[in-house]
Amino acid sequence: MERLLRVANNSPESGTVVVGAADPASPASTNWRERLPILRSGKITLRELQSSDAPALWASINSSEVTKYLSPPPATVDGFEHFIDWTHRQRAVGMQAAFAVVVEGFDTPVGLFQLRQLEAGFATAEWGFAIGSAFWGTGVFRTGAELMMHVAFDVIGVHRLEARACLNNDRGNAALKKIGAVHEGVLRRSFQRDGEYLDQVLWTVLKEDWLQAKVIWGGEVTLN
Repeated sequence: MERLLRVANNSPESGTVVVGAADPASPASTNWRERLPILRSGKITLRELQSSDAPALWASINSSEVTKYLSPPPATVDGFEHFIDWTHRQRAVGMQAAFAVVVEGFDTPVGLFQLRQLEAGFATAEWGFAIGSAFWGTGVFRTGAELMMHVAFDVIGVHRLEARACLNNDRGNAALKKIGAVHEGVLRRSFQRDGEYLDQVLWTVLKEDWLQAKVIWGGEVTLN
C-alpha cells in the first residue's frame, strides 16, 4: 500500500449486472482498458477518478495522519490533476486501474484504491489505498476492498494480489488481515520514507481465496 500515489515523471453506461456471492466470475461486459466499471455495494461506490476529484482528494489524503506510511502524494491540487490524467493513460494501456471511493451522501470522493500489474498480463498485481481519516473504522475500507477484489479477480483476471504495509503500520496490517489477506513474510528495508528504509509485511490474496470468500461473504456487487 505504501506505493500508492507514486506518479511517473511524465506523468452511455452499460446495463446493470448484479453479481451474487455464489456466482462465478462476472460477465464483465465492458473492456476495462476503455472504461472502468462503476461498482456499488451498500453505501459505497467505486468509480474511475475524474479531474474534478482533485480538490477533494488533496483535502482528504494530504494529511500527515493519512500519508505517514505512503509515498508522498501530490502536494497541490494541480499535482492531483496530473496524477489523475496519468492513471487514465495507465489504464488505457492496461497497466493500472485507479478508483475513487464515494460514500453515499457525499458528492466528492473520500479516498482512492489503485491496482497495478506486477507482470505482463496482470496475472500478479499489487494494490494500494488511501482513505481520509474521518472515515477510518467506518467500514469504508472493507467494502471498498471487497469491490476491488471483485475488479481484480472477476473483471481483470488477476491470479495473485499482493499488498505491502510497513511493519509498524498497525492499522494497515490489521485491515488487510481482517479482509482475509495472508501474511507471507517481511520484506526487509524495502520501503524508503523520509530518508529511512522501513520493513514491510507482504500480504497476498489468491483467486481461489476470493472465490471461497464470496461464498462465505454472501454480499452483492452492482456493476455498471
